[in-house]
Amino acid sequence: MDKGNQTGVSEFFLLGISERPEQQLIFFGLFLGMYLVTLVGNLTIILAIIFDAHLHIPMYFFVANLSFVDLSFPSTMVPKILVDTKSGNKKISYGGCLTQLYFFGLLAHLDNFLLAVMAYDRYMAISCPLSYATAMSPQHCILTVAVSWVVTVIHALLHILLLDRLVFCGPNTIPHFYCDLIPLLKLACSDTHINELMLFLVSGTLLVGPFLCILVSCIYILLAILKIHSQQGKHKAFSNCTSHLSMVSLFYASAIGVYLCPSSISSTWKERAFAAMYMVVTPMLNPFIYSLRIKDMKRAIRKLYNKGTLFFWELTLTLRTQTSQHSKQ
Repeated sequence: MDKGNQTGVSEFFLLGISERPEQQLIFFGLFLGMYLVTLVGNLTIILAIIFDAHLHIPMYFFVANLSFVDLSFPSTMVPKILVDTKSGNKKISYGGCLTQLYFFGLLAHLDNFLLAVMAYDRYMAISCPLSYATAMSPQHCILTVAVSWVVTVIHALLHILLLDRLVFCGPNTIPHFYCDLIPLLKLACSDTHINELMLFLVSGTLLVGPFLCILVSCIYILLAILKIHSQQGKHKAFSNCTSHLSMVSLFYASAIGVYLCPSSISSTWKERAFAAMYMVVTPMLNPFIYSLRIKDMKRAIRKLYNKGTLFFWELTLTLRTQTSQHSKQ
């Protein structure tokens, strides 16, 4: 994908998280810590769902997929950010920039799709419990996730193909700590109207569509909960939905901060702060939202921890026994 001779630009320069040298070490430690928590937290959620048969239901199938996306999403950016911050070399090749953009667009929109699917799942469970088993059968769940993957893969590829046809001949400094589509379009020397049109039509549709699905589902869920007479039933229904609503709020609040801020704000360090929240903080907090608010998930995580502890001690005992036998021989 490297078109250095055709574009005139073979690499780009990223300004990084901060332009102050004294802040580099602080941001390196902060991003590294959040990234490790994100990996461990989301991996724990996935393993807990896999090994607990009680969680083999549609809701947790979508949670596992969301955790996989939240694990992968920062992995497309953070390792590069950490290397750049530590080394001070903030160059990225043309091909590397497009690759980063591709996976960023794919996983960001996939996250959005899964949140919409999970909202629909909660709507069916609360508003239409009699038809829930049919509507959210394993086949339908797998098909829904597969379609989400296909749509987001095609969408991300479309933007990369349109971007690859542009000519970059002038300044090659991206005022961000990762390759973002809008700043990159501003550096192009050729006409970007088609790119901007597709960004508005396709990306706008894929963003607004799931958001409307979530909004409508939440309204119907709220109406269904208000019809429940018992306080215990209302509390259980609310507890099943508040975790998802918390994740939706985090996702859209940070996304709005990144892409819909006024230009006077988005041109400053505040844009990078919103981007860091969108890229790292939200995927990091999602496991805690689910593990702390849902009893079934807390129970599954405790079981996974106990199994892991037992396995560790058994492995340690085995190794000690083998070492003792070898020493006696």
